[in-house]
Amino acid sequence: MRRRKFITLLGGAAAWPLGARAQQPMPVIGFLSLGALEADTSRMNGLRRGLAEIGYVEGQNVAIEYRGAQYQYDRLPALAANLVNRQVSVIVAVSTQGTLAAKAATNTIPIVFAVGGDPVQFGLVTSFNRPGGNITGVYNLNTGVMGKRLELLHESVPPARVVGYLANPKSAVAGPETKELHEAARALGVELRILNATNEGEIDTAFATLAKEHSVPLVISTDNLFTDRPVRLVMLAARHAIPAIYPYRWFPTAGGLMSYGADLAD
Repeated sequence: MRRRKFITLLGGAAAWPLGARAQQPMPVIGFLSLGALEADTSRMNGLRRGLAEIGYVEGQNVAIEYRGAQYQYDRLPALAANLVNRQVSVIVAVSTQGTLAAKAATNTIPIVFAVGGDPVQFGLVTSFNRPGGNITGVYNLNTGVMGKRLELLHESVPPARVVGYLANPKSAVAGPETKELHEAARALGVELRILNATNEGEIDTAFATLAKEHSVPLVISTDNLFTDRPVRLVMLAARHAIPAIYPYRWFPTAGGLMSYGADLAD
């Protein structure tokens, strides 16, 4: 789904509660991020551009309140509750965990998600055709392309018996991604080596550990812990001579080897 269609949904959702909240001078959008707001500029800028396309300009006829959990999953429920208490017109959640937190916090305020995990599988919506409740959004098909990422990496670098996968075990996408990669690895006849990281220090350790294997290629998870750090991950891959495939195009822009995935800003 392109940005225009997504923002059209958002524009409609933002209008739903306005009749009951006529005292508000303008609609307020709550933006809920799992990561650091300074690292989420691509999604935020995409939101602003899309809003502008349908006549909404931040600070003029729409307000946006930003909340970032700094990659601490346990902060999401409180941040979501804060947006609900602020009586925002709509919540935009840009992670599976953030959407789950928003869903738990309200069944009346519209929620628009942009996630990498399957929204039906994770219980965000009842079906793609009929989401139900107060939730709608876009699904980036990330878990559906993990096998393709592994295949492209395997074809692009010298043959390897082992392929690494950098994952955040706390992430909702880790399980589905791991399952798909195991299946793809078996089909290719390679071993999948899982390297877990839940913070920046553990990311450094994971790269150093994989470097001891000598030229083992690496698939990067779509979790925000990694996708919000393109410069650091590309630097670590270069330092340790690790060929890696990334989820989004801003990694090659930062000097990474290759990427395969959706344009999140759209």
